Amino acid sequence: MSGMADVATNAETQLLRQSVDDPDLRVIFTVAESFYRIVARKSAGIHSVADLKGKRITTPRNTSAHYFLVKMLATAHLAESDVTIVPITPVTDMSSALKDGKVDAVAMWEPESERCITAVGSDAIVFEDRKVYRELFNLNTSAKVLADPAKRRAVVELLRSLIASSRELREKPREHWPLIAAKENYTTETVEKSWPHLRYAGGLVPDLLDVMTEEEVWVAKEKNRTPRTRAQLSVMIDRSLLDEALVKR
Repeated sequence: MSGMADVATNAETQLLRQSVDDPDLRVIFTVAESFYRIVARKSAGIHSVADLKGKRITTPRNTSAHYFLVKMLATAHLAESDVTIVPITPVTDMSSALKDGKVDAVAMWEPESERCITAVGSDAIVFEDRKVYRELFNLNTSAKVLADPAKRRAVVELLRSLIASSRELREKPREHWPLIAAKENYTTETVEKSWPHLRYAGGLVPDLLDVMTEEEVWVAKEKNRTPRTRAQLSVMIDRSLLDEALVKR
């Protein structure tokens, strides 16, 4: 937003939050789709989503994981007020907090969810519904960058690289797990087990605007503002650079 970077990644949740202050933000590529999970302890009396009522759950507030938790609770006719959200930082401590009984459940992205499962072993119960929500981890830029010919060419080249990298991750994921594990401070085994919950399509997902329009209602509540319309949100999606990147040279 300050202009120090020409492109940056984040979930669509943060784009919706920050674009109120900076309406020139644009999403140009979906780096990854992440299917979230709630990991809970059966010993806490949790055997269904409905059993989360009254329980202590950790998730980073005002994030895509928080939104996922709210959406999952709604499938059991529960509201956020029906649970207690416990902040745990850093997020890599969530698995130990679950194991030690500081929380009853974790709603989090990968690979921390997978580490939570490992931490509690046979006591783990997992709730996942891919129809409810998936995080769209996007590459964002600004209208100013789009209007700069030199920067635009550079971003198009970046997209070409990301398209090729996405193909590599789909076709030869095992070759890249050690590097990912090292960067994320997880074991290669944890990354491997969490991999089925990630997808690298290498483009803009077709339902991006649908997801943003529905999620905008939740995001707007944070600042007690009126949700923007679908038409207003559509301006933030720019696929022109991706179209340029897909043209064969």
